[in-house]
Amino acid sequence: MPPVRSAPGRRAPEFRRSARRRLPGWIWCLVGIFLVVGLMLFVLHHNQREHFRPHVIDKGSEVVEAHHEKVNFTEELLSSTSFARQLADQMTLAKAYVILSKEHGNLQLAWELSSQIRNCQRLLSEGAVSGRAITQEEAHPIITRLARLIYKSQDAHYDISTTIVTLKSHALALEERAKAAVIQTAEFGQLAAESVPKNLHCLTIKLTEEWLQNPKHRSRSEEHRNSTRLVDNNLYHFAIFSDNVLATSVVVNSTVSNANHPQQLVFHVVTDRTHFGAMSTWFIINDFKGCTVEVRCIDEFTWLNPAASPLVRQLSEVDTQSYFYGGSKNLEREIKFHNPKFVSLLNHLRFYIPQILPNLEKVVFLDDDVVVQKDLTQLFSIELHGNVIGAVETCLESFHRYHKYLNFSHPIISSKIDPHTCGWAFGMNIFDLIAWRKANATALYHYWQEQNADLLLWRTGTLPAGLLTFYGLMEPLDRRWHVLGLGYDVDIDDRLIESAAVVHYNGNMKPWLKLAIRRYKHIWERYVNFMHPYFSECLLH
Repeated sequence: MPPVRSAPGRRAPEFRRSARRRLPGWIWCLVGIFLVVGLMLFVLHHNQREHFRPHVIDKGSEVVEAHHEKVNFTEELLSSTSFARQLADQMTLAKAYVILSKEHGNLQLAWELSSQIRNCQRLLSEGAVSGRAITQEEAHPIITRLARLIYKSQDAHYDISTTIVTLKSHALALEERAKAAVIQTAEFGQLAAESVPKNLHCLTIKLTEEWLQNPKHRSRSEEHRNSTRLVDNNLYHFAIFSDNVLATSVVVNSTVSNANHPQQLVFHVVTDRTHFGAMSTWFIINDFKGCTVEVRCIDEFTWLNPAASPLVRQLSEVDTQSYFYGGSKNLEREIKFHNPKFVSLLNHLRFYIPQILPNLEKVVFLDDDVVVQKDLTQLFSIELHGNVIGAVETCLESFHRYHKYLNFSHPIISSKIDPHTCGWAFGMNIFDLIAWRKANATALYHYWQEQNADLLLWRTGTLPAGLLTFYGLMEPLDRRWHVLGLGYDVDIDDRLIESAAVVHYNGNMKPWLKLAIRRYKHIWERYVNFMHPYFSECLLH
């Protein structure tokens, strides 16, 4: 086949790649110049940032930027040249003038001073929070206004001398009010301690009514009085002298609840004529785990008369009645020493236990404000070594020695008694009645009561009389038998309380009162049956 020829006048197409166009040289020069200039600008800018960066302090691994220096604001207030010190001084003076202006009835001046005081306090607070010194521009307006107001106050005759005299009179008045408040508080506290809560009074009324309406109670009471168990020395005998039915019930209930053999316990309860029916009824209608409870009235003891007892004779005297029962009391003397309970015959019956229980050999005496937590029958096996009384000593502190309770400036005391002898506690005591009768301790008690007819040996109470009566006749017991202070001390160690055989609420804060220490109240309430019908009727809870 013959080759094809292209038409004349047309050029055949070329299939080769066209050559790449190159940029002119001047463009490349221009780009290079721009790159060099940009690099120079970058380097220059970087050097400027490093130059102006704040100084850095390296503290170990922690980097902290240095800020403006903080000041010690306390040192500012102490500095005599600082504005903070001037503001504080003026504010203190202004506060005094606020009181004086109010005293003089200038309420407008008092308001202006108070307003500037608030401004001063605000500025000082800001300075303390920010930790910087107060500048003159900030302090000058307030200092100027306060200075004008202080000058105005001085011009109104509230000068410094007047201020001192007025403040001194205020201080004296406050001191007198504080002293009166302390005396008043002591009186109210003593009154609360001596008073009978209305729910306990209600309980006594309900039980007395039951006693009068039910002759069976009286017959059962006579049967109890004739029981041979009351004179059986093979049993364990306890003596309680009280006019508080509920408190006596707690003592009996706590004692039998912690005894290994409660049927072997015998309680001899003595009360007054007013509470005899209520006390008898309570221990007749309630069973305390089979123990024996005898209730007697103090009026039965005909031998307790003015001829035989110095205390009974003294109580019949007008001066004694005025001192303890009169309406006027010397406020300079301690209120507690006017408490009539200290001269109550019930309170002093502990010195007549051999006469009350003539057939017994050993007796444990219990106050009505104690709670028993352990078996007390082990007390009867403690060897007293011929002594009359076993008691827990209280001389861990020096002020619990004899010189705390007795007047050793009196020759009768100083010639017979060692002032550093260790004191001991009433409230839980074991008595050897055979040794008592041998030592004729009741006669010793009568002797000391006669010597103290003018209240010069001791002021009042049974403990000083007991310390003298049983001087040299006391056997110390282990401290865990008797822990005191639950009626006044809020910081007794819990471990000591838990280990105690008997805890004692001595003091004014008795557990049956509203002012009782709440921390210890549950120990006492553990032995109160609040579900009892009489308690429900009297809202005793």
